[in-house]
Amino acid sequence: MADTAITVEGARKRYGGKAGRNALDGLDLLVGRGTVHAVLGPNGAGKTTLVRILSTLLRPDAGRVEVAGHDVVRQAHDVRFRIGLLGQHAALDEELGGRQNLEMFGRLYHLGARRARARADELLARFDLADTGRKPVRAYSGGMRRRLDLAASLITDPEVLFLDEPTTGLDPRGRTEVWSAVRSLVGGGTTVLLTTQYLEEADQLADRISVVDAGRVIADGTADELKALTGGDRIDVVLRDAGQLGAAVALLPVGRAGVSVDTDRRLLSAPVTDRMAALSGVVRALEEAGIAAEDVALRRPTLDEVFLHLTDGNRRAKEAA
Repeated sequence: MADTAITVEGARKRYGGKAGRNALDGLDLLVGRGTVHAVLGPNGAGKTTLVRILSTLLRPDAGRVEVAGHDVVRQAHDVRFRIGLLGQHAALDEELGGRQNLEMFGRLYHLGARRARARADELLARFDLADTGRKPVRAYSGGMRRRLDLAASLITDPEVLFLDEPTTGLDPRGRTEVWSAVRSLVGGGTTVLLTTQYLEEADQLADRISVVDAGRVIADGTADELKALTGGDRIDVVLRDAGQLGAAVALLPVGRAGVSVDTDRRLLSAPVTDRMAALSGVVRALEEAGIAAEDVALRRPTLDEVFLHLTDGNRRAKEAA
């Protein structure tokens, strides 16, 4: 499809032969051009295996996998010149400066010396690193280092960029810097496949999200579509006295089984359908019962809740099969 940058159909990969395990077990994935597509999943779900196959570092055992219109097995050479890869660990020389690192990557990609220098200058300016180009990378902050690593993955101006947990270990400022850089790339037409364990990161960046568990996609959609799977809006009630949690549960507009209780935070949370009616009804019921609340609020489910809901449900279904 002309508007699809990545196509994965029935991808399988097994480690360890017959006695091993399936890292990918018939995984399907479509990623639109010029979008950010996030892949979420617990450790061992198959995320990194998927990225390694898409970037031609690993061959699938079965299935069809195409990137930028080229098959990753039969046309691996063509794929490599159309992609960039930012792995979990920086691939930079700590003793060289930022400009030297980028020029080195340019020469590795067979750019001439003049073109490599020009491309290094372009990328340093693009990622707000021009003033640090000669400083050794070991003196960079975590966010600066990650932005330089991202710049290095763009030396050839790739059509598709793979980001494998790009902000692991960064502080909030460094994470925000990387997010801003990713948004800029997508604004210029680059397609980004992002694997992450930070649910907020997917919520901030992704146009669509695929949840992967046990080597398969178990849910796919926008952040709002996935959040709707957990029952839509929720009402949160924080009580002044944790000893009244039990009495307050009965006042929420759902059965006891639908209410989650966090004793340490004195928090009750429950799904609701009619937002305003639920809010006014709960406040009135608490007042009539003489139960003091510190806070009552309506909110959408978080991606953390969606993630736990989907992966726990998938695990229970497998155990029952």
